Amino acid sequence: MKMDFGGTIEDVVTKQEFPMEKALETLKDETLAIIGYGVQGQAQALNLRDNGFNVIIGQRKGGKSWDKAVADGWASGETLFSIEEGCKRGTILFYLLSDAGQKVAWPTIKPYLVGGKTLCFAHGFSLVYKDQTNVDPPQDIDVILVAPKGPGVSLRKLFAEGKGVNSSYAIHQDSSGSAREKALAIGMGIGSGFLFETTFEKEVYSDLTGERGVLVGAVCGIMEAQYSELRKRGHSPSEAFNETVEEATRSLIPLINEQGMDWMLANCSTTAQRGALDWRHEFRAATAPVFEKLYDSVKDGTETRIVLEANSTPDYREKLEAELKEMHDSEMWRAGETTRKLRPENS
Repeated sequence: MKMDFGGTIEDVVTKQEFPMEKALETLKDETLAIIGYGVQGQAQALNLRDNGFNVIIGQRKGGKSWDKAVADGWASGETLFSIEEGCKRGTILFYLLSDAGQKVAWPTIKPYLVGGKTLCFAHGFSLVYKDQTNVDPPQDIDVILVAPKGPGVSLRKLFAEGKGVNSSYAIHQDSSGSAREKALAIGMGIGSGFLFETTFEKEVYSDLTGERGVLVGAVCGIMEAQYSELRKRGHSPSEAFNETVEEATRSLIPLINEQGMDWMLANCSTTAQRGALDWRHEFRAATAPVFEKLYDSVKDGTETRIVLEANSTPDYREKLEAELKEMHDSEMWRAGETTRKLRPENS
């Protein structure tokens, strides 16, 4: 289906062009092996299972993710196996370990990628930066990407509500001649709202930039800066938090989601409208150089090296927990904890 995205016409695939019946028919002879039962693996596996696909799990025994899979109804020896056995039994292998985990596990996975199989990624990281990860699939298999534009928890939650997360898809190798159909069937199977085509390179460049930018990193930094300024000027924690976070997440962002930024502004006071329309130029000018620097750091592999090096240290988990605890214990997010408790629905 051709759609107009702000004056640029793009081809997207919806349930109208690729209904669930077609997706099930496309993959009726395939065994979908989810390798890694983390947040993304769990969500994709459960959505696919609920939609009627033949799904099994490959997961290291003895860990929390194995226990989580058992709790979700996957049966050891029937639908839940070791990573090696899952790779052996699966015809389409969903490589859903963490990016660092994919590098470590690749020597285990690669021997099972025999001719006729399909390797499916949810992120372009490992393949695009293969000089750092050593992930280099053989030539006689299909290599595809289906990347939900949201974390696993959102993918599962929206699926359960009868909604969906949009996904991108890409074809790196089409050995069988049907790689695109497999990717689209998988996209529909995991509950995508619609699918748009990309490349492995563009997916990872945009994804890493987005995570470090508007989606997570910039939001964190801007909120911290505004909260700190308000506190420095004598405003109370509750006032600073409500003007920085609560109103944005509870009132304004839902309006943006509903019909766009212009519609949200049209439903604000004239004073808020004027301030937003004027000051957006200041913020755009101030952050444009940061985004340019960020994109270059993603493209040249700097961000990848940082991730792989950080995740490979023995005390990575402890350091991560310490960083998250520091954020949790900050005044702003302690104020947020109290604010959430005082919301009308929680009173």
